[in-house]
Amino acid sequence: MTDMLIRPVPYDHPDAAKLDAAVQLEYAARYGEGDDTPLDPGMFVPPRGLYLLAYDADDRPVASGGWRTQDRNDMGYADGDAELKRMFVASEARGLGLARRILAALEEDARAAGRTRMVLETGTAQPEAMALYASSGYELCPKFGYYRDYDSSRCFAKPLTENL
Repeated sequence: MTDMLIRPVPYDHPDAAKLDAAVQLEYAARYGEGDDTPLDPGMFVPPRGLYLLAYDADDRPVASGGWRTQDRNDMGYADGDAELKRMFVASEARGLGLARRILAALEEDARAAGRTRMVLETGTAQPEAMALYASSGYELCPKFGYYRDYDSSRCFAKPLTENL
């Protein structure tokens, strides 16, 4: 399963919907409920966002991730933010570096679109996600977004500006 192809798709693509259903089951198993954050396919349309899927050698979708534009608002975002959403790797494809590859591609795309900071919200029941983000240069930051008032919520940020 080492031949993985990562390609952009619309957020409402049938393969994206299949992986979204899988991630909702994972959230329910870990937190007792799915993610109710309102998402619209238009949020992931370039240049204001991007949605990626990874496919295995048999052309099965096995991983997803996207970013959407956020700017300063009453939910705690800042001007220039790009928010990661729906980062997920199916259990049979974990440990192959797909999340790291998708994350790097999303950061590159958001940077090219002029975004200055990548932000994300995850939770305490996802220690592997927190470890991935910490090892990728993300740091804990003040809470923002839909789940900002939840005790289990953890928010991370990483500057997208180049070090000169």
